[in-house]
Amino acid sequence: MTLKKQGIMFGAGPFFADNESDWNGEGMVIIRAESLKAAQEIAAQDPMHQCGARSFKVRPWLLNEGTITIQLNYSDRSQKIL
Repeated sequence: MTLKKQGIMFGAGPFFADNESDWNGEGMVIIRAESLKAAQEIAAQDPMHQCGARSFKVRPWLLNEGTITIQLNYSDRSQKIL
């Protein structure tokens, strides 16, 4: 089962290079973990990390500002992020 389906991965994606048109091969994955050690163990299980194609650095992050609005329609079971 994927990290997304398990509810562990919050988001992921690549970074643009400074010229805002090229991808530089780096990115970020935001995961939910109980501790720094648990996050490192999750990251180490990534096949790209295990085979040496990519490396990783785990850094704690405090999400303390922002907002998200989700619209749920019970009658037709639809949802939309606003």
